[in-house]
Amino acid sequence: MAINLQIKELFSKAEELSQTETEAQVQGWIKTRRDSKGISFIELNDGSCLSNLQILVVEEKLPDGLLEKLTTGSAISVNGILKKSLGKGQIIELYCENLELLGTADPETYPLQKKRHTNEFLRTISHLRPRTNTFGAVFRTRSLLSYAVHEYFNEKGFVHLHSPIITSSDCEGAGSMFQVTILPLDNVPKIEASGPDKGKIDYSKDFFSTPTYLTVSGQLEGELFAQALKNIYTFGPTFRAENSNTPRHLAEFWMIEPEMAFCDLMQDSKIAEEFLKYVITKVLNKGLEDLKFFNEWVEKGIIDSLEKLIKADFARITYTEAIKILESSGKKFEFPCTWGSDLQTEHERFLSEEYIKGPVFVMDYPKEIKAFYMRLNDDQKTVAAMDLLVPRLGEIIGGSQREERLDILEQKIIDNNLPIDHYSWYLDTRRFGSTPHAGFGLGFERLVMYITGMQNIRDVIPFPRTPGNASIN
Repeated sequence: MAINLQIKELFSKAEELSQTETEAQVQGWIKTRRDSKGISFIELNDGSCLSNLQILVVEEKLPDGLLEKLTTGSAISVNGILKKSLGKGQIIELYCENLELLGTADPETYPLQKKRHTNEFLRTISHLRPRTNTFGAVFRTRSLLSYAVHEYFNEKGFVHLHSPIITSSDCEGAGSMFQVTILPLDNVPKIEASGPDKGKIDYSKDFFSTPTYLTVSGQLEGELFAQALKNIYTFGPTFRAENSNTPRHLAEFWMIEPEMAFCDLMQDSKIAEEFLKYVITKVLNKGLEDLKFFNEWVEKGIIDSLEKLIKADFARITYTEAIKILESSGKKFEFPCTWGSDLQTEHERFLSEEYIKGPVFVMDYPKEIKAFYMRLNDDQKTVAAMDLLVPRLGEIIGGSQREERLDILEQKIIDNNLPIDHYSWYLDTRRFGSTPHAGFGLGFERLVMYITGMQNIRDVIPFPRTPGNASIN
């Protein structure tokens, strides 16, 4: 009976299979076909790995007219005998006994012929780009990383929390949120009764009877559960309605957000360091073939840089120290930096690439540039916040110790002009058995960019949502 395995599995057993002629069945898409003296050599890929399996087809064994239909992009199923390869590049190849054409691809209209395509062009056909070497490798790496994320937290005893996608709270206080409503936009109901709310939108007629939004973070809900289950993490989609078209921004993206009770900022940074090293090590161990592709075709030296990161001791400096370093660097930055200003990417990369020459946590930021939930330090000027900066990228992780003191947190909500009644449930976690706690957030797409070397965030998510673009459902 023929074995039916993915091409990746066949190659993993290649040494064993090459010793005996084994009947096998494979399915996939034709990458290329070349003909020579009555034999066709088909390069077949099924998406399970970067490498193609060579299929040897004796033309006279095929029905008349079938060979001409075996074009790039066509889907086929092949039964045959696995034999030791006589050529270079792979140990085994499949000698075709029977071939079934499952789906044709017209060579006149199929856009992925054998040539290099720019990523910009491939974004215009994002429904087909996973068939290319580059994007097949990107999304296999993304899948492997996703599994490693869950693996790490499971091994450490964290509870996986599915936080809500629809919320009535603005976690960041920035206001750039997508509103969710079923109210008719061409005839929005208004409050008719006299009073201060007359003429305002009548949300009592909306689905949730209150203004609701797509979430920008699962953190607040994560804090709630950490005050009961100690260590939790969320990993899901988040949304920001920023009209930004940079290579680093998306409207929909995935966030990894662990939250730990009985944890301070220094412990938080140690967990973040351990986590990042863990998931990168997993990719180096299990996704090396794709990493080698990125190393050759996307960014030279990327494997070496990842290996250096997992061996490094991450440095830690304060924001105040970082500003002094930048001001005395003698380097002319596009954005001037003074105490109280946020660090820009050029500042972050200088600190990690040129000054520290490795990963560095910048800690204790001015309270004015950070979110309301971050713990106020004793100096009353800074909060217990951290950003992890890495070479080639800049910020990759942001986190903080959360404000566990009820009176201070209430005042910060008021100072940030947030409706305090929307946070009554959040404040309850400070009223009843509050603990020191901390957490961090890691944009999953930014992590995929860092590991693959891809330069545009739209190229590391299957279906990018950006201003003016949601073309594929």
